[in-house]
Amino acid sequence: MMERAEPQLSSSLGRITISTGAIGQIVSQTASRCYGVVEIGGGARAKVGRLLPRSRGVHGISVSGDGDSVSLDLHVVVEHGLNLAEVAATIRSQVQYEVERLTGLRVAAVDVHILDVRQSA
Repeated sequence: MMERAEPQLSSSLGRITISTGAIGQIVSQTASRCYGVVEIGGGARAKVGRLLPRSRGVHGISVSGDGDSVSLDLHVVVEHGLNLAEVAATIRSQVQYEVERLTGLRVAAVDVHILDVRQSA
């Protein structure tokens, strides 16, 4: 199976390559600040995701690059009693904004998977 190249930006002066691990850290920090997120990853299901070829760097987050764009998959646990669709939409919006702002890469997709719902600590 071929791995995709790291996301990169090119200009007349050269090329900037951004590791999927660095992008994963941005996604993790941004998502963890979103209202209603109790945990990123969580449980045995998230560990399975770490074995997939596209999963690098951050538990519960997968980053795949294609030229100057990235696709993101993140697995979260959400606080009980909140509207799950609204929490997921907020995560998607905030993650897309921050990744594009901080890296200059286009975010092609942000897929949010809600693994569980539980009371926050």
